[in-house]
Amino acid sequence: MTATIGSIVDIKGIKVGHQQDEEALTGCTVLLMEEGAVCGVDVRGSAPGTRETDLLSPINKVDQVHAICLSGGSAFGLDVASGVMRYLEEQGIGLDVKVAKVPIVPAAVLFDLAIGDASIRPTMAMGYEAAKQASEQVFAEGNIGAGCGATVGKMAGFERAMKGGLGTASRELSNGLVIGAIVAVNAVGEVRCPVTGARLAGVRGENEELLDIYDCMEKASFQFIPTGANTTIGVVACNASLTKSEANKVAQMAHDGLARTIYPIHTMHDGDTIFAIGTGEVQASVDVIGALAAEVLAEAVVRAIKAAEPAGTIPSYRSRQVEKAKMIF
Repeated sequence: MTATIGSIVDIKGIKVGHQQDEEALTGCTVLLMEEGAVCGVDVRGSAPGTRETDLLSPINKVDQVHAICLSGGSAFGLDVASGVMRYLEEQGIGLDVKVAKVPIVPAAVLFDLAIGDASIRPTMAMGYEAAKQASEQVFAEGNIGAGCGATVGKMAGFERAMKGGLGTASRELSNGLVIGAIVAVNAVGEVRCPVTGARLAGVRGENEELLDIYDCMEKASFQFIPTGANTTIGVVACNASLTKSEANKVAQMAHDGLARTIYPIHTMHDGDTIFAIGTGEVQASVDVIGALAAEVLAEAVVRAIKAAEPAGTIPSYRSRQVEKAKMIF
């Protein structure tokens, strides 16, 4: 029996901080694990922007990370991780290599340059501030951090898109296992409710109706959709003991949560990347962790879409619901 809690910070030892530029419509989200956590990753999209992911392979030596960065700004946004490293080094946190402590900070980025000001991207300074402000407090969702400039439903061009965002969720089992997720939803595809199949956000038609994504795909000329100009990135976490191999398996299984909510997913135009971490407090089956990680990640995707606010000319699920209510009354 599981109970919904609500946020990845419900896992002891995980802090989350954000920075965003609401005019430029970009930002970053930082997860701190100051005591270190075992980490794995699974990259499914064909146009990823990442840092330190090779280190997370089970065949490589380092088995703990101290932070994970999710950022907008495309490859420019990888600068955020340097700011997080600087903050952690000042706190004396990192891999002890005798002559220094080197913080291990994997990162993944999404493309949000098509909205807001493309010349402004998340910086090292923003990463530093996000890490400095990170806490175990429950945080807002939607247009925050890495979700600030996220959009979805770009199969018919950006002018027909809807607002994506940042979402989080978590569950607790009766045996004390807690599983959480955080995700920045920025897909080329549409987002559907995994329970009802209803379209929540996607390609808007001329009369603002939501079009079938596969009809759009038949008509779309993919040469006009820039490679990598999308991408959904996130982290699933648990308070269980995991090896690096097990963490990588959990990351792999968690991608099912994206497949249940985003259509299509893992395209040539996305760089979808999911990290998985374990903080080592309890013992649990990897199958149970992976299966629930997919469920919680799907829930976080839905929450990201439902919490998003409109930005510029791009409407959101929430703004569309307001307009529908006006039409009824």
